[in-house]
Amino acid sequence: MQFEEMGNMSGKTLVLLPETCCDWQTNFGSVIQNLSEKYHLICVNYDGFDGSDKIFPDMITVTEKIEKYIIDKHDGRVDGAIGSSLGSSFVGQLVMRKKVHIDHAIFGSPDLDQSGKIAAKLQSLLVVPILTSFTKGEKKRNKTKEKLKDFFLMSDETAEKFMNCFAKFNPESIKNEYYTDLLTHLEDDIYVEHTRAHFIYANKMGEKYLKRYKKHFRNPDIREFDMQHEQWLFGEKKYAEPVLEAIDEFMKMSV
Repeated sequence: MQFEEMGNMSGKTLVLLPETCCDWQTNFGSVIQNLSEKYHLICVNYDGFDGSDKIFPDMITVTEKIEKYIIDKHDGRVDGAIGSSLGSSFVGQLVMRKKVHIDHAIFGSPDLDQSGKIAAKLQSLLVVPILTSFTKGEKKRNKTKEKLKDFFLMSDETAEKFMNCFAKFNPESIKNEYYTDLLTHLEDDIYVEHTRAHFIYANKMGEKYLKRYKKHFRNPDIREFDMQHEQWLFGEKKYAEPVLEAIDEFMKMSV
């Protein structure tokens, strides 16, 4: 595991938790400078995605490592944590397990998919080969890159960064991350005193995800944005700036 602290060291603490098959440098690269100006950032790279030879074990083992770091280095409390996509599963677990305290739990347009072992295995057999084949061969790589640019309005430079990210990680880590995320369930109606759950809702994902947010957390603060899944992280200011403003609002709220 890799934990790197940076930014405004006198500002509020904000943990950054990246998405599937990604490191924080790529996932939050387009907004890290803006966030660094205001917040004391704790940037996390999971086992298997941290440049080491380790393999990602499972979601709970990694959650425990994040908890230990917060307990050891920050007395068990941080002002905020934001999870990008799968990273939101870690945010949810950190809140639900109550081993550490987060004032502002920020969920970045997650799907919060959950399933049993058989369904998880079947989904993994279908999805993981796709995730690990994006960069196999120049033709497939270029095709995937163009799709990223078209769908998420990524610049060529940003799309290239994500393609490089997909290519550098061990398929076993990707499989374990995807599979165990499906098996790591959240309870319904989660409520922790002095913690607020905030959701960045990308409405182009569909309303079924909005229903999940309301199912798993009591009275969540949901902000709707007209964008695709995590589009605010892909370099376009028109998507990033409103979300960054919302994050600032979240972090200023009383708990």
